[in-house]
Amino acid sequence: MSDARSIIVVTGGGSVATPFGRGTDGPVIAVVIAADGGVDGALAAGLEPDLVVGDFDSISDAGRAWIEANGTRIDRHPPDKDDTDTALALQHAAVIAAERGIDQLLVLSPHGTDRFDHLLGTLIALGDPSLGEFHAIELRLGSSGITRVHVVHPGHRIAIDAANGSVFSLLAMHGPCHGIDVTRARWPLHDASLLPGSTLGISNEASEVPVTIAVRDGVLSVVVPPPIPADHPEVTS
Repeated sequence: MSDARSIIVVTGGGSVATPFGRGTDGPVIAVVIAADGGVDGALAAGLEPDLVVGDFDSISDAGRAWIEANGTRIDRHPPDKDDTDTALALQHAAVIAAERGIDQLLVLSPHGTDRFDHLLGTLIALGDPSLGEFHAIELRLGSSGITRVHVVHPGHRIAIDAANGSVFSLLAMHGPCHGIDVTRARWPLHDASLLPGSTLGISNEASEVPVTIAVRDGVLSVVVPPPIPADHPEVTS
């Protein structure tokens, strides 16, 4: 992420990464949105939600008490709804970004959750055209050993500050992608295409810093897994 202002969305389901706090040297946090039980994960990560969205079926008593004590803005929905709490939070993020000219979105989500369908739903929701004005969209999975997923919308270019040899993968999760450009990689690409179901983009490697990635048409997902420990079987075998 760049030094521009960021909207943070925290999803429910467990512990999330501690990104950076207001007043640090990192990106400026403009707004923190918690999706239901994401209130608890946000507070544990040192983030104070400005808005809580959802049906409130998974938030803890402590989380409820914090919201009430701080007069936090709430957008409550019935349990029977068409969108997940995270998707609703992302809709708010898109509106706030348009109103305030914010171009960075960071989503913090637990990793290893037993609701894999919710994780996939979050990845799919990040491809919604309403988020296309964000110059950078990043999903961080887990509280340690973070997996990062950059979702690149048409017309935007991202830079991955990864060490030489770091692995990253390209996936066309939201439909065909055309006009893909990748620089400073072991296998660079220029005006390439990637189709859904293809594994062509799996396990590329950074050769210089930073790797840059852009897509002309379609929404491209860039997965950066955590480094493999030196004593891992994949390394030592």
